[in-house]
Amino acid sequence: MNRFTTIAAVATLAASVAAPALAQQNRLPTEAPAGAQRIVMMCTNDAATRSAFRREHGAPPTFVTADQVLQARATGETWSAPRCMNAREHGRLTQTLNTYAAVR
Repeated sequence: MNRFTTIAAVATLAASVAAPALAQQNRLPTEAPAGAQRIVMMCTNDAATRSAFRREHGAPPTFVTADQVLQARATGETWSAPRCMNAREHGRLTQTLNTYAAVR
């Protein structure tokens, strides 16, 4: 299994962990319409990952922080290509979403 496939598998697993928190939120008027996306993948910042990401999505990876993802979620911002985040920021995002889900 190559590195990009491993990263994609980890991102899918991470998304399944965050899915219950996202499913519990109420639909707000500022949310994007169906079909719009806000996909975040856990990526490393090495040459192989950047090359694979560019080949897969047609653009170089754009790294975001947990705070930027939460801000995009709150404002309904979407993007055409997935965004990347490192493992530390992903942990922060998952922890925040799980805390948010527990409070609701």
